[in-house]
Amino acid sequence: MRDKLFDACFLGAYGENDDIVERLLTEFIRDHVFWRRNFHPDDQPPIGTMARHQPEYQAFVGDMRRELHKLSAQLKHSVPFYNPRYIGHMASDLLLPGLLAQLITTFYNPNNVVEEAAPVTLGMEAEVGLQLAEMLGFNVHSEREPRAWGHLTSGGTLANFESLWMTRAVRLFPLVLSGLSAAEREELQLPPEWRDIAAEGDSWSLVNRSMEDVIELRQHLMKALERLDAPARARLYSRLHEESPDTLGEAVTHRRHDLAPGVVIVPSTAHYSWVKGMKLLGLGSGQLWSVPTQANMRMDTEALDESLALAYAKRIPVLAVVGVLGTTEFGTIDPIHKIVGLRDKWRRKGLEFCVHVDAAWGGYMASLFRNEDGSLRKREHIRESFRYFPSPDVYSAFGALAAVDTVTVDPHKLGYLPYGAGAFVARNRGILDFVSQEAAYLFDTNEGHDAVDPQHFRRLSQFALEGSKPGAVAAGVYVAHKVLPLNHAHFGRIPAHTIAASEYFYDHIDEYAETLRGIAHLILVMEPDTNLVCLAFNPQGNKSAAHMNAFARKVYANLKVDKSVPVQSKEFIGSCTTVFRKTLKEDAVRELCTRLDLDQATFVAEVTDPDAQADGLFVFRHTLMNPWLMETDENGQNYIDRYLVYLVDLIKKTYLL
Repeated sequence: MRDKLFDACFLGAYGENDDIVERLLTEFIRDHVFWRRNFHPDDQPPIGTMARHQPEYQAFVGDMRRELHKLSAQLKHSVPFYNPRYIGHMASDLLLPGLLAQLITTFYNPNNVVEEAAPVTLGMEAEVGLQLAEMLGFNVHSEREPRAWGHLTSGGTLANFESLWMTRAVRLFPLVLSGLSAAEREELQLPPEWRDIAAEGDSWSLVNRSMEDVIELRQHLMKALERLDAPARARLYSRLHEESPDTLGEAVTHRRHDLAPGVVIVPSTAHYSWVKGMKLLGLGSGQLWSVPTQANMRMDTEALDESLALAYAKRIPVLAVVGVLGTTEFGTIDPIHKIVGLRDKWRRKGLEFCVHVDAAWGGYMASLFRNEDGSLRKREHIRESFRYFPSPDVYSAFGALAAVDTVTVDPHKLGYLPYGAGAFVARNRGILDFVSQEAAYLFDTNEGHDAVDPQHFRRLSQFALEGSKPGAVAAGVYVAHKVLPLNHAHFGRIPAHTIAASEYFYDHIDEYAETLRGIAHLILVMEPDTNLVCLAFNPQGNKSAAHMNAFARKVYANLKVDKSVPVQSKEFIGSCTTVFRKTLKEDAVRELCTRLDLDQATFVAEVTDPDAQADGLFVFRHTLMNPWLMETDENGQNYIDRYLVYLVDLIKKTYLL
């Protein structure tokens, strides 16, 4: 049974709540017009009452109506994300409070680049950052440190870029100390431990200090500068700027300090944005180290440990290790708790790295793990609503979020909000000072620049990669979170429903696989960690990975979106992905091939016989996030039942061709 709350949350698969949407939109469009009329009501309206009777006016309106009708007709070829027959990518129906708030705010067109252009929505964006931070387990209260900070981006890709940008700035910042003279270091009254390391020119030790230590160092330097007279302050600030890696550039910095280029370590399932980010920031894609996954498609932390040992032995700085909380392909949860544990282990040996979690997909799942007071729920309490979720590892991974450094979350995915709303969240707001485009001590303190208090967060563009950005998006996310707070009793009821749907899928797949006995092997690629379920199938008697893929693609042709075919002709719409050989350890390959009855020699990292071999296995990927999936028809079948019946029938028909 679905949660009755959903009846009011969405427009509905058949537009059942159209009257509510129409009434509210009309009400607030009129309200906006009244606001315009009352700004200076004594002014003469610039558009006269007779203007609409002019030929040019009428021609313009006619052209506009024609093009809008054409657009509306073309949009009917769009993907029906809202319908439970769509079980493909990470999209579904939209939450009405967020959708309506974004549409309404668009009429005001605020620009969240600076408070002067967005006096209302900029504060909302800062508040959204705190809402997400609290959901993740970070501290948002001013009486404790460190305090978290977050803001919205256009998507998860840009949030990942920001993580790289800020992490690099923090990790390399201490190198400025060794570029200063002894007299300059004395003027800045460095703490003894930093003074000694800088005097020795120990670059390796300088770049292997924790983020908290480096943030404290910068705060110390800023306070030291404030104590000096104006000429000395300007001179020393100029010297810090000259020695900054941001001024010198990556190559010069590493050459000057005799350091190998830093690396970032990701799982093989990491999003392709990480390769983009490494190129964009000049770090180089060759410095992105990838570690394999286990059979459950989670990062292999033993392999991660080996990579860290290699970096330590070769004195290669590790800027960050990235864990994925909900992989794009499989929805799997990397063992964040084990990554944090490895950070503690290697920290004791003198190797430091930041931990970033790419939770673009799974971030909002954290609402299931939060009590209304923000505390972490006990696993046994969560398990009361499910058969399997969360597994011990999944629970530990979500519990460890409070200890990571930075996180990417996408409201426009599992937050059920319109594109483009990604988010970047940092556990310690001090990270901002390293990328600010103005020195902290040069701010006008009367203006205020507290990154936590939304009433004083005036210039977002100082700390973010983007400049101009839509305040309407911030308003949409903010209102959605106010209507459905990010805890298990409110927003968490939505992802809870999707987990229940995935458990239903998991419990029933074997009976459908049984109906294919003698025709095809149908398997779950891995047990689902979240609400993504991946299926693979191989026709009976086939041993070739290449032939298996060709067969699966024929079946998938019935499920993919094709603009040349009316979307209404599709019974169901799905998505696909590939499990690549190079991402898996040997035992995982062996297990997968055994379950599919494939010859392991045909599933290879490098293809030499394309007629038989393949470097990846084609699998069906199902995102079970639609709120209506468990709705039953007159025969008692829900949409998952109906889909599996349809899929089995497609496999049988394709086998007989």
